[in-house]
Amino acid sequence: DLLLKRGFDSLEIGEFSDAAWHFSALVDHAPDFAEGYYGRATAFYEMGELGLALHDVQMALSLNSRHFVALTGLGSVQEELGHLPEALTAYRLAQSLNPHMEGLAEAIERVESQVSILH
Repeated sequence: DLLLKRGFDSLEIGEFSDAAWHFSALVDHAPDFAEGYYGRATAFYEMGELGLALHDVQMALSLNSRHFVALTGLGSVQEELGHLPEALTAYRLAQSLNPHMEGLAEAIERVESQVSILH
């Protein structure tokens, strides 16, 4: 609990490297806890480490496939990488689990418009 709190506290104040450190310690101590991977994925994303973020968000989802915030994170990473169909799939799945999540409808609309331009 302490590592999780410190990780999210560090994220909140923009100390992404510290957050990644706390979440890494959490993952070491509790490798089956999806939230540790999700937190570290968020820190990595904010640090511009998209490959590491993608790996950790996928780990979080392998542990908890209904983690709709992690699904949204997956969509963000995929969108940032230019993998628009994959981003759209992740966003839509997140929306199916939490239809009222703030910003999700806008993300879907944004990516849908980019995908339609490509086709």
